[in-house]
Amino acid sequence: MTDNQDVVKDEVKKKTLQAKNKAIEVKKGALKKTADAKDSALMKTSEIKESASNKTSEIKESASDKTEEFKGNAEKTRKQAEKKIKEFISTLKDKQEDFGKTISDYTSVDKPLTDVINTEDSIIIKADLPLVKKEDISVNITEDSIEIVAKFEESDENLDFIKRERNYGESSRTIPLPVKIEVKKASAKFLNSVLTVELPKLQEEKIRVKIA
Repeated sequence: MTDNQDVVKDEVKKKTLQAKNKAIEVKKGALKKTADAKDSALMKTSEIKESASNKTSEIKESASDKTEEFKGNAEKTRKQAEKKIKEFISTLKDKQEDFGKTISDYTSVDKPLTDVINTEDSIIIKADLPLVKKEDISVNITEDSIEIVAKFEESDENLDFIKRERNYGESSRTIPLPVKIEVKKASAKFLNSVLTVELPKLQEEKIRVKIA
């Protein structure tokens, strides 16, 4: 083998070795880049997980707050509704009682039928007494009540009444007065089957007190 051949062989070996080293460096660089990419990917994944976890936690907290707020509003609405219902029932009961009283007033069986009128100075009583003579009427008065007694025509006992609302026989009605009246100043008149009794109110006596 000549010297030139040896030189060539050495040069080839040298080139081959350089190529191998270059390949090794390239491979190392690639491995490093891959490792860096993996680390970066892992960091990104961790950040994404942490961010997602934080978002999930925020969403849960927000949902919990919204749920509590909704529960609070629902409870408030329920209480307001219950209050309204109770007020409505109470009002309805009052109306029923008032209605019952009104019906009772209109269906009262007390005879004779009377009106009691309050004026500034007196109480006026008006009573319907159809087909009654003046001499068959009696009015009795106290300081706080009036009694009206009237004699109506007698009913035929042989009749079979389905409904009986007219006055028959002697009828008496005592009416309590809202204030005391002056009995001796009372007056009455009977005109067109209507008895009108005027009862002056008792005026309280004022006594002047001397100041020492």
